[in-house]
Amino acid sequence: MSFLISVKVPGDVAAFKQALADRSEEFTAIAEKGRAAGAIHHQFGAGDGYIHVIDEWDNPAHFEAFFGSEELQAFVGSVGGDPSAAPDIVVSEALDSADKF
Repeated sequence: MSFLISVKVPGDVAAFKQALADRSEEFTAIAEKGRAAGAIHHQFGAGDGYIHVIDEWDNPAHFEAFFGSEELQAFVGSVGGDPSAAPDIVVSEALDSADKF
């Protein structure tokens, strides 16, 4: 069993997109730490005034420990996330279905 996790982080989308280009090595290093902690899939999206994270994790507690770390929270703030606003987090059990692709 795995879990789908959606995180909507208020922030500066232009600054985040620039950080994706300028700080790709840091993003890669964090991705490796996430995999080691239990992440299965990961992708970013962006909307009007927010960064959207779509992940799949082996366990919600592993995600919470990873995402809640001071190191990661400092990084989020440094790449455009608004540290004064709480992210909107949705956790759900991943389901198999005939129409999954």
